[in-house]
Amino acid sequence: MDTIPTRDEKQAPLITRAPLRIVINGIHAKSGGGVTYLRNMLPILANMPEIEIHLFLHKDQFDLFYPVSEKVNVILFSFQPTFFRTLIWEQLTIPIKAWAMKSDVLFSPANYGPILARNHVILLRNAVSVIKLTHKPLQFLYWLGLSAATIISFLTAKKAIAVSAYAKRLLTFGFPPKITNKCAVVYHGVNQIKSDRTQNTKFGTDLLAVSDIYVQKNYYTLVQAFALIIEKRPKLKLTIIGQTIDHAYFKRLKKLIKKLKVEKNICFKGHINSEQLINYYQNCRVFVFPSFVETFGNSLLEAMSAGAPIACSKEAAMPEILKDAGIFFDPTDKYDIADKIERLLSNSKLSKKLGQMASQRSHDFLWRTTAQQTYDVLRSVAEKKSNMQNHPL
Repeated sequence: MDTIPTRDEKQAPLITRAPLRIVINGIHAKSGGGVTYLRNMLPILANMPEIEIHLFLHKDQFDLFYPVSEKVNVILFSFQPTFFRTLIWEQLTIPIKAWAMKSDVLFSPANYGPILARNHVILLRNAVSVIKLTHKPLQFLYWLGLSAATIISFLTAKKAIAVSAYAKRLLTFGFPPKITNKCAVVYHGVNQIKSDRTQNTKFGTDLLAVSDIYVQKNYYTLVQAFALIIEKRPKLKLTIIGQTIDHAYFKRLKKLIKKLKVEKNICFKGHINSEQLINYYQNCRVFVFPSFVETFGNSLLEAMSAGAPIACSKEAAMPEILKDAGIFFDPTDKYDIADKIERLLSNSKLSKKLGQMASQRSHDFLWRTTAQQTYDVLRSVAEKKSNMQNHPL
């Protein structure tokens, strides 16, 4: 319990306030940014004395978050995780459970959540504009459904948090300010690398790209640009780190790589642990971020923290995050991508300068700041506590 002293301790009452009871609907956090977000936010939020955290997960997700702070009450659901069963559990069971627990606010760190929940807050982070890049009917229907769910959840939620100003513009769908004003921008954070490691200026010879493999990550154009670069630098290698999510897209990539005869120069590492990933960030010659669509860019920020020289897409949220601490290219133009990468490869002085600027820029993104600003939003929508009491000294 918090104690709030007054100026005159002899005459004033002691005011105690029950902690804010927050239910976090985590059932959509299954990979990538969703898991990274909660794994970093939960320990910070749980250590705030004014908060009581209850985390809702499906039992199959628990390993993704283990170990969980003992200050977090984890509630595991057990049901067959098909689309419709998950929808029913989220829309009916979760709000009923949160109501029965007398939660003050329900936070869904995803584009959508239970529309009937009291004091519901959503996190706008998935770029539904990916629908423009899809050609398969099932993928089109998925993104269409996500767009509809995002609109409904945004309109019914008490407040929303967008992970960037770009995300807010994109995912509030042009609604008038009267509606969009309930959306606050709260940037993600990054785990800062120790300064002695950040200052590592010994460059490797590889290009590095990090993200799970989807069509919007634009690896197809990057591979085409890379094939142009190795005409001049035949020993250069491109390392791509991330899980294959879109297998059809990955198959297209492999066919392109074979066609361009660059198999020996490109390595797909899949998923690796965080310590290995830091080493790749620190030792890459150039970090390349070629995405078409991105509401934030976690791996971009990680590379910035490591002080990597960065060649980056000029689209979406990337200029907002990186600013002048990197070189930007047109992600649709393989020649422009190749030219900007070559500019960094051939100019070590510029690479070092931009790497240092990127590292400094990353200091503006801290998880503790993200957690505090998120708490401020959640507190603002919670109903006033009815159990605040005055106790005479």
